[in-house]
Amino acid sequence: MTDTKPALILHLTAGGEPLVFALPEEGVKELASRLHLLLEHGSTESVRTKEETTVSINFAHVAVAYIDDLQRKGKVFGLR
Repeated sequence: MTDTKPALILHLTAGGEPLVFALPEEGVKELASRLHLLLEHGSTESVRTKEETTVSINFAHVAVAYIDDLQRKGKVFGLR
């Protein structure tokens, strides 16, 4: 079994390439369970990255947010 490399993927309402933030394993499930609330309320949230930095994200400017595994190869959105 390979190690997973979780990442927070953000597609901004302004368009452009998605923002990708590598995440540490701990806390991923908790963040994933709150993403829908952050988007719904347009909240600002501080997220700790794998590189031990903190990123403040204003979810009012995010159209789509999800957590994905960067380890997977040849993925197509919606298919596994």
